[in-house]
Amino acid sequence: MDTWDAIRARRNVRSFRDKAIAEEDLRRILEAGRRAPSANNRQRRDFVVSTDRAQLQELAKAWQGAGHVATSAATVTLVLPKAEANAHELDLFDAGQATLQMMLAAADLGIGSGHASTGDKAVVRRVLGLPEDRDPAYFIAFGYPAGRPLRPLARLNRRPFEEVVHTGRW
Repeated sequence: MDTWDAIRARRNVRSFRDKAIAEEDLRRILEAGRRAPSANNRQRRDFVVSTDRAQLQELAKAWQGAGHVATSAATVTLVLPKAEANAHELDLFDAGQATLQMMLAAADLGIGSGHASTGDKAVVRRVLGLPEDRDPAYFIAFGYPAGRPLRPLARLNRRPFEEVVHTGRW
C-alpha cells in the first residue's frame, strides 16, 4: 500500500482476529514510532510492547474504553516522563506524532489499530513495572481486523473539507 492509500485506509479498529503479528512487522511499526519527529529532538517518549494475553487483559481493565486492548495481538503503551510545566505539552505532541506514524505503518501492513486512554495510571504502572518518574500516556492496540480488511474508505465520516479548512483567516 502506498502512503496515501494507508492514510485513506487507516481507521480505528477495536475488534481483532486471533492472529499474531509477525515479529518483523511489529518491529517495523515500532521503528516508525521511533523515527517520528520530536520537539528539539528531545525523544522523551518510550514504548512498552505487550503481547502476553494475560498482561493485555490486565491492561484493558485500566480504562472502560480500552476493552479492545485485551483482544489485540499487541498493544504499545506510550510512556512519558512525569509532567514538567511546559515540557508536558511538547511531550504529548511528540507522543501523538509517534502514535500516528505507528498507526500508518500498521495500516500499510494491513494491521488495524485503535488508541485508548490509559485511565488508571497506577494499574498500568504496576502491570508494566514502570518507574515512578514515568507516566503511561496512551495505549495503541494492534491486530488484524476481525471485520472488513483495511482498504481506502470510499465514504468518509468526516466534516466536509470546506467546513474544516480556512484559508488566510477564519
